[in-house]
Amino acid sequence: MQNRILLITGATDGIGKVAAKALAKKGHTVIIHGRNKNKAQTVCEEIKLETGNDKVDTLIADLFSFTDIKRMTEDFKKKYDRLDVLINNAGAIFSKEREITKDGLEKTMTLNVFSPLLLTELLLDVLVKSPSARIINTSSATHKIATKPDFSDLQLEKNYTPSKAYALSKLYTIWITRHLAIELKDRGFNNITANALHPGAVATRFGQDNDKGFIQNMIFKVALPFMASPEKGAATTVYLATSKEVENVTEKFFGNMKEEKPQDKHYSAEHEKILWDYCMKIIGPYLD
Repeated sequence: MQNRILLITGATDGIGKVAAKALAKKGHTVIIHGRNKNKAQTVCEEIKLETGNDKVDTLIADLFSFTDIKRMTEDFKKKYDRLDVLINNAGAIFSKEREITKDGLEKTMTLNVFSPLLLTELLLDVLVKSPSARIINTSSATHKIATKPDFSDLQLEKNYTPSKAYALSKLYTIWITRHLAIELKDRGFNNITANALHPGAVATRFGQDNDKGFIQNMIFKVALPFMASPEKGAATTVYLATSKEVENVTEKFFGNMKEEKPQDKHYSAEHEKILWDYCMKIIGPYLD
């Protein structure tokens, strides 16, 4: 498992940054994604200094922009001929008012669902060149409180709330990951696994810059002392990225470095396929 090439999104703060540092300590080539070039470069140099590993690089992209994601994958392929591990870590909860991206899509679903899938699809041609590649998607335990999906309104144009959008997006992450694992097998990509995880309740800057509302902010402040450290939260990410124990494990959901059963009260294979087809239709124009 030495000298692996790993790309992790949202790696300039919180769990992503901690995971990137832990992976660099193991001697891997680690590419950290960020939206701000200066911040990403600062984190990159910090990790190099702390780990003694010079094989740390940056990629810059706005994950709310499909065009920018495609450009980032092209930048990656100019420097690297393969990718061993893709960690779709970036995610967020947004403000109490529904917002859309420049592409006309709801922001929560874009960052947490559509963009990770687009990035994954665009990098499959370098993932397949790895002898044993892994795709790791970050979900959340909040998927357990997701409301029943309305497949006529997957972007919540009606009855939007931040918590509803976030919980649903993390449920969809699990479904998409599960279907992706099946798709990879069907396409003959038997060297690539796909798993989802939840890091637990972690004390990071996640969501703190957003207007969550008075009640949500109070809950966050009360719960903060009881939350896990980013180091503990990153442990499952690092485990899935590097452990030989999960080398051939795919289509699973993990928490606390062990397989768990996700909440499936809203699940059916039909629903999963509807969601997959919808997402592929959204990102399809950017796959050419």
